[in-house]
Amino acid sequence: MINRTTAIMMLDTETTNDIETPIVYDVGYQIFTLADGVLEEKSFVNATVFLDDFLMESAYFHDKIPSYWRDIRANKRQLKSWYNIKKALSFDCKRYGVNIICAHNAMFDNKSLNTTQRYLTSSRFRWFLPYGMTWWDTLKMAREILNENPQYLDFCLENGYVTSNNKPRMTAEVIYRFLTNDSNFEEAHTGLEDVKIERKIFEYLLQQKPDIDGRLWK
Repeated sequence: MINRTTAIMMLDTETTNDIETPIVYDVGYQIFTLADGVLEEKSFVNATVFLDDFLMESAYFHDKIPSYWRDIRANKRQLKSWYNIKKALSFDCKRYGVNIICAHNAMFDNKSLNTTQRYLTSSRFRWFLPYGMTWWDTLKMAREILNENPQYLDFCLENGYVTSNNKPRMTAEVIYRFLTNDSNFEEAHTGLEDVKIERKIFEYLLQQKPDIDGRLWK
C-alpha cells in the first residue's frame, strides 16, 4: 500500500529504432507524493541519439523534431548526454528518497532505458536506474480496476475504444479521456507531457483501490 508521504517517480520515454530494441531520445519524469503533489519535474532530450539523424529517422514521432528544438531553445527541455541524464535522475531519486518508479506499460520503459544504456556504453554498464528501485505499472493497475468498472466499459463501447477482440483499450490516452470525459483529448507523445496525465491516472486508480499492488514484478 502506498503511503501518502511516499516519494514516487512517474516516468515516460519516447524512443526510436524498433519495438524490440527501443532507443530513448526523450525522458520525462515527475517526483511527487500523494500528500504534497509534484516536488520535482524534468524533461531531458538525449543528445547522443537526438543529434544522430540516422537514428532519429526511424523515430515514430519523427514529425515532432522541430517542436523539440523550439522547446530546447526556450529552456523547456534540456539537451543532455545520456550520462548526465542518468546522473541527474539518480541525484533526484537520492534527494527525495525515491525507490518507486511508475510508468504506463512500465515493461516497455524499463526495456527502453536498459537497452539505451547498453547500446550507448557497449554494455559496459547495463542498468539505467539506481539500484533498489521498484517498478509500478499503471497499465497493470488499470486492467485490474477498470475491467471491473461498468462506466469505463460502457465508455469504451460507446466510443469504439475496443481491441480487435472487443476488449476495452487501456492506453493512457483512452483512460484520460474517460477521466476527463473528453473524447477529443490527444496524448502529446512527449515524455514530460505524457507523465502529467499518467500521474493523474495513477492517483485515480489508487483512489479506487488504495491497497492495490501495482508492482510490475512481485
